[in-house]
Amino acid sequence: MIRIHFTAADFARVRFAPRPAPLQELNAALMTMTRPDDEVLFGRWRHRLLRSLPGAVLPLRDLVPGEVAPLFLDVFSDTLTEGWETIRDTRPERVRSELRRAYAGQPVPAPAWIRALHGGEAGAWEPLLRAQHAAFETALRPVWPLVQDLHRAEFTRHALTVAEHGVGAALTALVPGSQLLSDVWELPAPVTQGIALGGRGVLLMPTFHWTGHPLLSDLPGRPLTVTFPAGPGLPLPAGGAADADQALAAVLGRTRAEMLALLAEEHTTGGLARRLAVSDATASAHAAALRGAGLITTVRAGRSVLHRRTELGSLLVRRHG
Repeated sequence: MIRIHFTAADFARVRFAPRPAPLQELNAALMTMTRPDDEVLFGRWRHRLLRSLPGAVLPLRDLVPGEVAPLFLDVFSDTLTEGWETIRDTRPERVRSELRRAYAGQPVPAPAWIRALHGGEAGAWEPLLRAQHAAFETALRPVWPLVQDLHRAEFTRHALTVAEHGVGAALTALVPGSQLLSDVWELPAPVTQGIALGGRGVLLMPTFHWTGHPLLSDLPGRPLTVTFPAGPGLPLPAGGAADADQALAAVLGRTRAEMLALLAEEHTTGGLARRLAVSDATASAHAAALRGAGLITTVRAGRSVLHRRTELGSLLVRRHG
């Protein structure tokens, strides 16, 4: 069981990552690829991926010779370039300590490029960055648009839950079996761990290539990042935008999805009710939920109330339209 202790400031600093993190999603995919369980569900995907990975990815195996991965691989930037820059900027003393931790107790010596990385030699990062690039292009590039669509759907689901039921309900809805007891968020996990946030807050990061327990990145001076399994899991469907469109409708509900589509132009509550064939009260309730999620704005103009999509709402509609 993982127990995360919140303060009032931490509840105010719960954030949902607005976009997927390519390197974190890659880490999740590689972890799933190397797990021996769920062969019936993931076996074909694993074998296909293992056959297709080029030799350039082998430095990733060197970097994680056992079950412990260096923490400088925990990068949550929303582009590959920013992620690689973050890795390159890792402090030398941290690189050395993490490599020693990864190789502690290993029966084989570290290869030359790992020793060069430990020594801070010029160009020592290049084998890792090439390996990550090759792995991403092979494993994730073909499904990355779908990952982005699924992430938007999870973002919207979380925002709607926060708007309608509050942060506590949104947290417990993310992970089956989790619960919020006063100021402690309990997450089911095969390890026992307690973390006091102390005002750092939490970054919530869904992953679509991992189906195990939540993964934590607890780095000094940063929000605690909780990576949790979401979406359909592996193997990802090949339907692309059509599947993502259905996922968005499932999150919003058909009436809210239709309302969001209509609000490219301003509509009154009564106008929306007529277009959607619902009562004014129902239209108002749906609009309130979308507004609380940041998908629409509402302004009063005389005796009327006007609704219109926000940029976030438009982004969702453009992506799924």
